Amino acid sequence: MRSLYIDGAWRDSVSSEALDVVNPATEQVIDSVPAGAAGDVDAAVEAAASAFPAWSALTPGQRVTHLAKALELFNTRVDDIAAELTRDMGAPAGFARKVQAGLPALMFKTYIDLVEETGERYFGGEREGNSLIVREPVGVVGAITPWNYPLHQIVLKVVPALLAGNTVVLKPSEVAPLSAYALTEVLHDAGLPAGVFNLVSGTGPVVGEAIAAHPGVGMVSFTGSTRAGTRVSQVAAETVKKVALELGGKSPNVILPGADLAKAVKRGVADVMRNTGQSCNALTRMLVHRDSYEEAVSLAAGSAAKYVPGDPEDEGTRMGPLVSAAQLEKVRGYVALGVEEGARLVTGGAEPVEGRPTGYYVSPTVFADVRNDMRIAQEEIFGPVLVLIPYDTEEEAVAIANDTVYGLNAAVWSGDSEQGLAVARRLRAGQIELNGGALNPRAPFGGYKRSGNGREWGLSGLEEFCEVKAVQM
Repeated sequence: MRSLYIDGAWRDSVSSEALDVVNPATEQVIDSVPAGAAGDVDAAVEAAASAFPAWSALTPGQRVTHLAKALELFNTRVDDIAAELTRDMGAPAGFARKVQAGLPALMFKTYIDLVEETGERYFGGEREGNSLIVREPVGVVGAITPWNYPLHQIVLKVVPALLAGNTVVLKPSEVAPLSAYALTEVLHDAGLPAGVFNLVSGTGPVVGEAIAAHPGVGMVSFTGSTRAGTRVSQVAAETVKKVALELGGKSPNVILPGADLAKAVKRGVADVMRNTGQSCNALTRMLVHRDSYEEAVSLAAGSAAKYVPGDPEDEGTRMGPLVSAAQLEKVRGYVALGVEEGARLVTGGAEPVEGRPTGYYVSPTVFADVRNDMRIAQEEIFGPVLVLIPYDTEEEAVAIANDTVYGLNAAVWSGDSEQGLAVARRLRAGQIELNGGALNPRAPFGGYKRSGNGREWGLSGLEEFCEVKAVQM
């Protein structure tokens, strides 16, 4: 069994309980981690609080030096880390290298670059009239991260928090925790001072709530479900700490008349099937004008059929298993619900995947004739399930797109870029993709409404881990 990492050393938990780590492709236990307890959180917070004065007193450049060394080590181990992610959460090998490990490496470097470029000015203070506006670290940051992009979400919290001068207590997902251990080893081997970073594995109701409730934690950054994020906010409110939340989504993909329909549908299907549909920002509602609707349905079915579930260790696999038995049951339940609600099942379904008797596999699924008030159009399924919804006017398309409790991501496809931008401005979401616009690691990412509050990525992500002080001169 693995250990906890507290105050610069590996140590046993005060609890003797363990959590098994299951390979979702084989259903075999491949490791175990401690089921940490509140006492472990107390020790980690104490270590982080003790390390905070010296770490926060370093210049931004000195903190960059520590993290740059860690990034260099990370890059030498990235292939091994990617292989660990494949075993841990089922990401296909190529996707694991490019995205599950590659994206964290990109974000790690992006934050280092940002602080190198702006750090002295950003943290040193800016004049506004007779005031000096200063950004300072919050203190001890509690980071609680999910299983779908386990390492990416850790890096998005830990790296900017540390660069801003905070110390960190991390609780990774108990479902896919192994990449957190790989990053911990990198930080340890890079010589990060003791107590600056601490890892306590365990469950959300025990370790997560202990972090959120702890009076020594100045801020909690949480990524996960809206339900769990609500609970974190409730618990954290007792000590009036800062909370940043990146939660669920049910993102619309609006394809306007005149857009390149084949390209828009192909890219939209790929977005939903990425990571076996386990992406909070997946464009799971495809809105198509009624005149092109049946053509879009046919194109979507053809594209989805190319995502054949397979062994994630096979280089040719495009879609691996879902992360767990619980997730498989949830997704199959939603597919069955869609049929009950009267949607047209175009491809896929809830039946076991042929040729895959072992592993948490599900077929890529496309529904047509979906109304936006159906549960499959309103609730986050977190699996490879796409729903197509017809509309008659641009006004109706915008209304349908915004008719959700979520607001994390959206997309617009248009043959007229000015029209597309005008529609994008009307969509209530934190990030909009216009005609397949490329990912920008320096642009902010986060949600409206029940998709959360606060922002990650770029300077906005760094700002989340700062307090702002005004010194009147």
